[in-house]
Amino acid sequence: MISGAKYFWTKHSIYKMRHYGLSPQRIKRIIRYPARTEEAIVPKMIAAMQPAGGKNYSEIWTIYQSIKKQEKIKIITAWRYPGKSPIHNPIPQDILNEIKSICLL
Repeated sequence: MISGAKYFWTKHSIYKMRHYGLSPQRIKRIIRYPARTEEAIVPKMIAAMQPAGGKNYSEIWTIYQSIKKQEKIKIITAWRYPGKSPIHNPIPQDILNEIKSICLL
């Protein structure tokens, strides 16, 4: 796991970002200003998405976990989804507000 000031990057997330041509700044922007957030497949983790732009519609997703004690965010993975993904379980607004407060510290 590689760490920064507010973010922990797993080796898997770094590998996936390299594979899909995503920068750390892009992933941080998705976490700060998501177009959509949902509960991740893994318990206690959040999935966030932004449209990628370009000719064909695609989405960039990331899964992360908020570590409240350390006020850090652990990036688990990131990927590109071709097309429009189906909507599942949205995240409650109070949890999103907590995460945004950590991001903006």
